[in-house]
Amino acid sequence: MSKTKGKILIQLDSDVQASSFDRVVAVDAGVDEVFTYSGVALDQVPSLVHGAIFTRGQKDLHCTAIFVGGNDVDVGEQVMARVKSSFLGPLSVSIMLDANGANTTAAAAVLVARRHLELGSATALVLAGTGPVGQRAARLLAGEGATVRLASRSDRRAAYAAETINQAVGAEQVAPCTTSDDQSLHSALAGVQLVIAAGAAGVQLLTTSVLKAAPDVRVAIDLNAVPPLGIEPVTVTDKAANWDSKLVYGAIGVGVTKMKIHKAAVASLFEVNNRVLDAEQIYELGKSLAD
Repeated sequence: MSKTKGKILIQLDSDVQASSFDRVVAVDAGVDEVFTYSGVALDQVPSLVHGAIFTRGQKDLHCTAIFVGGNDVDVGEQVMARVKSSFLGPLSVSIMLDANGANTTAAAAVLVARRHLELGSATALVLAGTGPVGQRAARLLAGEGATVRLASRSDRRAAYAAETINQAVGAEQVAPCTTSDDQSLHSALAGVQLVIAAGAAGVQLLTTSVLKAAPDVRVAIDLNAVPPLGIEPVTVTDKAANWDSKLVYGAIGVGVTKMKIHKAAVASLFEVNNRVLDAEQIYELGKSLAD
C-alpha cells in the first residue's frame, strides 16, 4: 500500500523576512510542511516551481501547492504570473495569491456587506480605492453588479484604477471620485448605502460628522486596525454594531471572516493540482462558507 503524501505548501514571499502570519495560518489550515522562501526574485521562480512539480508523481501533485505573499501586491502579481508560466502542461500545482492579505481582506469585506445589502442594487463608496485592497473590493463589488464610486485624493489615480477595473469586469460599474476634503466627501456619499475604508494604517478617511450627515449609508466597514482608524466612529472590534442607524464593522470584526476564508482557501489548494486562487476565486470560495 502506498503511503499518503504529506501536504507541502511552498511560500514565496518577496519580503526580506517572510510573513510568519501566513505560515501560522497554513499550519492551522492542515498543511504538514511549509517551505518558506523570502526575498524571492522573479528569476528565481522557475527553479522553485520546477522543484515542486518534478519531485512527485503526477497523481501526487495535488499534495503540493504554492502560496504567493509579501507586502508588495504588484510584485506578488508578477510572481504569480511567473509561477503559472513555469508550469509544464499537466505538471502543475495549485497556487494562491494573497500578498499583503489583499485578496482575503477584500473578499471578507464584500461578503460582510453582502449579509446586509442586496449588492446588485446598491451603490458603494470605496475610500482609498486605488490601494491594493480597495481596488480588489471595488472589483468584487462591481462583479456583483453594484454601482461603485472609487475614491482617491488623486483624480488621475482614481480615473486609472476605475478604468482598469471596468475593463476587467467588462462593464462600466466603477466611477472615479475625489475625496480631498469634507465637501467632496459629502458629495461622494450622496445616495451611497455602503462605504468601505481601505486606506493605509493610521490614516483617518471619514469623520464622525461627515458620516452622520450621510443618511443613506446603511453599512460602514473600516479595514484599518491602527489608530487613528479610517472611519472615526468605528472601533476595531465592531461587528454589525449599530451606530446612528448604521451597521458598522471594524478590522477585527471583519477579520473573523477573513481568517475563515484564508484557512479554507489554503485547504482547498490540496484538492486538485491546477487550482488558481486570485481575488474572484477566493471570494467565490468565501460565499460557500457558513457565517
